[in-house]
Amino acid sequence: MSENQNRFLRQLDILPPEKLSFPIVCIGAGAIGSATVVTLAKMGCPNITVWDDDNLEEHNIPNQLCKPDCIGRPKVNALAELVDELTGTVITIDPRRYMGQALEGVVIVTVDNMMCRQAVWKRAKMNAKVPLLIDARMGAEFARLYTIGPTNPDHYEFYQENLYSHEEAERLPCSARSIIYCPTVIAGLISLQVKKYATNQPTSREILFDLPNLLLQRSD
Repeated sequence: MSENQNRFLRQLDILPPEKLSFPIVCIGAGAIGSATVVTLAKMGCPNITVWDDDNLEEHNIPNQLCKPDCIGRPKVNALAELVDELTGTVITIDPRRYMGQALEGVVIVTVDNMMCRQAVWKRAKMNAKVPLLIDARMGAEFARLYTIGPTNPDHYEFYQENLYSHEEAERLPCSARSIIYCPTVIAGLISLQVKKYATNQPTSREILFDLPNLLLQRSD
């Protein structure tokens, strides 16, 4: 058995690591993004790129996967260090705000900005180099997750209908935006969608999750 197979022995019948060689781009290294990147690296994804231009602040510590001694550092640098420590995986980082740069691979959007989502969609739609777009949205204890095939006409229309403006997005008080169990649950759902894609299983086009009431609704 190879060293890689030995490390991932417990999941070999669920997800062999050799199926995860494709590139993954995560736009956003905040609450959902940090949990997602760590989870994907733990799962065996070797080719992860993360975009984010923010620095870690004191109020980020409770709801993001990060270390308190990284306050003041760029989020992507802190995340890269954490991922390396926890998994031995070296991720690629870009400490810039995403503003429409070319995309390739599975794209995961974890930002809280609809303008950024629209910029990603302009690059991803009908782009054969982006086989899957995962858009995770969170408001307090409620999650909404889209998994879209950008070249699938049905997915294309459905996603565009749900790509509302920044002004229409729900606004929550700064003290009611996030608590750690929400982004970690969402990161698990994102990683499940990546696993399904990697193993040629159908993904769910939309997942709605009301965490306090443990209610999940999905649309395939």
